[in-house]
Amino acid sequence: MDGRRRWRDNVMVERLWRSLKYECVYLHAFENSTEARQRISQWIVFYNERRPHSRHGGLTPDMAYGGQLAKAA
Repeated sequence: MDGRRRWRDNVMVERLWRSLKYECVYLHAFENSTEARQRISQWIVFYNERRPHSRHGGLTPDMAYGGQLAKAA
C-alpha cells in the first residue's frame, strides 16, 4: 500500500487549520482582506514561536524543530 488517502496523512494540517479558525478567524471580524492577512500572519508567528504544543512536550514548534536540527548536526 502506498498510504494515499489515509487519515493520518493530513491530520497535522487539519489540526493547524482548526486551531487557526477557532483561535483567530472566528474571534475577529476582519474589515478587509489586508487586515485578515495581517492578523493571520501574526497568529501563525504566535503559533510557531510562542504557543507551547503538547505534541512537542510543551515546546514551541520552533524550539522542537531547532532541537532536531541540533541533534542532526
